[in-house]
Amino acid sequence: MDDRIIKTEYSDVMQKSYIDYAMSVIIARALPDVRDGLKPVQRRTLYDMYELGIRHDRPYRKSARIVGDTMGKYHPHGDSSIYDALVVMTQDFKKSLPLVDGHGNFGNIEGDGAAAMRYTEARLEQVTQLALLADLDKNVVDFVPNFDETETEPAVLPARFPNLLVNGAEGIAVGMATSIPPHNLAEVIDAAKAYMLNENISTKELMNHIKGPDFPTGGIVINKDDLAEIYETGTGKIKIRGKVEIERGKNGKTNLVITEIPYPMIGANIAKFLSDVAALYESKRTQDIVDISNQTSKEGIRIVIELRKDADIDNFTNLLYKRTRLEDTFGVNMLAISHGRPETMGIKAIIRENVDFQYEVAKRKYTTLLEKEREKKEIQEGLIRACNVIDLIIEILRGSKDRNMAKACLVEGKIDSIKFRSKESKIMATQLNFSEKQANAILEMRLYRLIGLEIEALINEHEETIANIYRYEDILDRKDAMVQVLVNELDEIKKKFGRPRRTVIENRAEAVYEEKKIEEMEIIFLMDRFGYAKTIDMPTYERNKEAADSENKYVLPCKNTGRVGIFTNTGQLYTIKVLDLPFGKFRDKGIPVDNVSNYNSEKETIVCITSQTSLNLYRLLFVTRLSMMKVVDGGEFDVAKRTVAATKLMEGDEVIDVEILDEQRNIVLRSAAGFFLRFPVEDIPEKKKGAVGVRGMKLNPGDTVDAVYYTRNTVDTVIEYNGKNMELNRLKLGKRDSRGVKVRK
Repeated sequence: MDDRIIKTEYSDVMQKSYIDYAMSVIIARALPDVRDGLKPVQRRTLYDMYELGIRHDRPYRKSARIVGDTMGKYHPHGDSSIYDALVVMTQDFKKSLPLVDGHGNFGNIEGDGAAAMRYTEARLEQVTQLALLADLDKNVVDFVPNFDETETEPAVLPARFPNLLVNGAEGIAVGMATSIPPHNLAEVIDAAKAYMLNENISTKELMNHIKGPDFPTGGIVINKDDLAEIYETGTGKIKIRGKVEIERGKNGKTNLVITEIPYPMIGANIAKFLSDVAALYESKRTQDIVDISNQTSKEGIRIVIELRKDADIDNFTNLLYKRTRLEDTFGVNMLAISHGRPETMGIKAIIRENVDFQYEVAKRKYTTLLEKEREKKEIQEGLIRACNVIDLIIEILRGSKDRNMAKACLVEGKIDSIKFRSKESKIMATQLNFSEKQANAILEMRLYRLIGLEIEALINEHEETIANIYRYEDILDRKDAMVQVLVNELDEIKKKFGRPRRTVIENRAEAVYEEKKIEEMEIIFLMDRFGYAKTIDMPTYERNKEAADSENKYVLPCKNTGRVGIFTNTGQLYTIKVLDLPFGKFRDKGIPVDNVSNYNSEKETIVCITSQTSLNLYRLLFVTRLSMMKVVDGGEFDVAKRTVAATKLMEGDEVIDVEILDEQRNIVLRSAAGFFLRFPVEDIPEKKKGAVGVRGMKLNPGDTVDAVYYTRNTVDTVIEYNGKNMELNRLKLGKRDSRGVKVRK
């Protein structure tokens, strides 16, 4: 037993296992092959459809049948990955050249998913048959065993053009990812032809044919000058903008219509774009938007933004480019499998790999065709010779006892046991020397082939076969002849399936948005007892002053360009931009302050609300439940952060009062046990916001401060305590950090 135990380092086993797993994902799942531009699941799905006979000129078949057959024969990794690959290959908004013709709901550009595979149907596109699957019966590629070695599948499809560039690719492997943009078929074919005619062509010269990416969604590539380096190295970033048109709307308004979107926006990002545009208006970054609607249909993208009459259209368009995904970036990483390993390549390397592969495919194809034509020539020559001595052959057949005897005579001239009518026939029979294949063809020949026209057709067919042999030998012997054949095939594909470019390639300056300066003005902040806040202008407040003061818990003047600060019992300061609050009519409901700040009304209590203007002008006095006090310069709270620690609290303590100090002269603390302490505000020292403060009142064990009052000189301050009115100005003036006076009930 001990002899069968192999001792090794655990780390070595893990490292080897992980590398094996990673390479399996990279090679067999996630990355495309540079030769045909397909991932294994795509290749297997297309080949399975080809084997099932689901051609472009035949009826559609259920997607579930295709998925099930592919999974059972070639790709045992679950049906969802196969169906997802099938769906993507049908979508003309993702693929520059769809490879599958889908019938039914295969999703849309707005991100809605495809229907279940039991509802949809599919068949191969014509281009897929002609340019990816043709000649598989001519030994043009290697076939390998499938996962259980019960079937064979092509290791790669015989692609006639650089499909990796035409349709692009996206995939995430282990430790690496590929992201290749789609390109125009006609341009890629022209580049491949240029490389065939001059293998020393540079990337820059190839770009005379390939202008840049050609996304199915159109759009505008705005960094043309960066493309040369991207196509040389295979990595970089492409900046894309949507296409915007201007239409005149109703009542003199202007409609901004987006007819093409950046390629990365397809799917759920269209809805994200719409919400981002709405957020621009809600955040008051722009007031030019009147309405926005998505009118996208089968005819194409159409997103309409209705603008105000006086809107600066160029400035607003630049705002969309800066703040939304109307301008986006496509990260390029041209990573693909080359010679069994992942490699990042520029467009020249990709085209070179595909062209070399086309040479190999053509060589194998014409070698196979040449062998077949030579076999055909041999048989044709035998049949022609047989027609010239047909009487002798008939005599041999009639005189032979069986097929083998007749065949031996035709091949070797053996005449044993064969009965002839004359000695001349017997002598001529001994001179026959047909080959095995010729003899079999003669023995299987039907009598109608002896008709004069049939013999003439046989001779013509023989001449055609000789011409084919000469042509195939010429193609195999001379590279320029093979190049011409490949160029002709590419021209045919270009003529049949090429289309005009959709994406515009140019250089454009970076979008610059100039924010309109907001005219500063005094407004009134209103917040009711339910936490709903809004702002109104001064004239509106003056007209509704009595109602505003009675219906709202907080009423304070502020500037429309400033901020409002909320101090809570937890010692936090939450700031709100006044522009984030709705501004308008007095009877508008407003919005919860929770929506425009980090304040949580379920966990915290508001102690004080003030404007940034007041904070900058005055000092603040803090009082806590455990009688800790301090004065802080309000300027310390002039911060841009939405949440700031306004004070430091001891364990179990909380803030019960924050007051802006103006004309207050004395402060009165009241404890839960009924002690009152009145002392001058000047006795409270000024501290930093991060300090705990000093004790304001000595408390008995278990006692806490539960109320704070302020008095002014010459102004009587009266409160109600235990059902009786109490004048705070008459309390004896004491000292800070004393017990105060016990007030009897």
